[in-house]
Amino acid sequence: MPKETNTLEDNTLIRQSLDGDKRALEQLIKRHQTWVFNVALHLTADAEQAADLMQDTLIKVVTNLGKFEQQSKLRTWIYKIIKNLFINSKRSSKYVQEVVPWEVFGEGLDNTPDEELTTSFNIEKKLLIEEAKLSCMKSMLLCLTPEQRLVYVIGELFEMSDVEASEILEITRVNYRTRLSRAKKQLYSFMHNQCGLINKSNPCRCARKTVGFIKKGYVDPNHLQFQKNTIARISEVAGSKLQLLENDLNQQYRALYQSHPYLEPKDRLQSLKKLLSSETIKKTFDLQ
Repeated sequence: MPKETNTLEDNTLIRQSLDGDKRALEQLIKRHQTWVFNVALHLTADAEQAADLMQDTLIKVVTNLGKFEQQSKLRTWIYKIIKNLFINSKRSSKYVQEVVPWEVFGEGLDNTPDEELTTSFNIEKKLLIEEAKLSCMKSMLLCLTPEQRLVYVIGELFEMSDVEASEILEITRVNYRTRLSRAKKQLYSFMHNQCGLINKSNPCRCARKTVGFIKKGYVDPNHLQFQKNTIARISEVAGSKLQLLENDLNQQYRALYQSHPYLEPKDRLQSLKKLLSSETIKKTFDLQ
């Protein structure tokens, strides 16, 4: 799977779309739909909210396509739209949950009793344990402020350069790097003091917490929202690997997050058809 879409191909499809070519518009949306969903999933930690943010983002992309001046990559422009919807828009409350204090999250883990996972569920134990791990790690991101979360997802997960990231966030490169460093320090320090995935001296283990997560409703054995429709891993679709002078521990925690599944959104084609059939899109592009 390519890590970057081809800018020339994007620009060609944009030109054809603006000329009223429905197939070109459909192809353009398909090229970016899955990526938008996965960015949204790490911002919201909820598949349904991510689908809403994806849909609203794509509507903004399509209806404002004529305003894209092609002076940057299309995905850089799309990131700006995601940022505005997620942080600056009146609709941001639709996607942004209340920030969870680190100590509250830690207490929640400590108060979840360790229990042995039996085979009473109609699903493999390893899949349930993996879902518990993914759910816990994505929920940890909710302890970051929305701005920190966006910086982390852009810079650490999808490895966008500081030049592009600072343009998206409309801050200096130095300011961006400082914000990213702070977000990583908070997240990785918490994990190092609480999580047993890297620091084996910590008692918290995904397998022991899975039953508790199921009882609390964090994991649904009948609906694995963080594994279904896996088509790759985040590390496979991230940007060019950044040459960062970081300690080995940070690299290990980044690798944990980048090993998360890269998912195809649920009902992807149905969502696409719904988008293209809207009256706003038809009028914008004079589609028949």
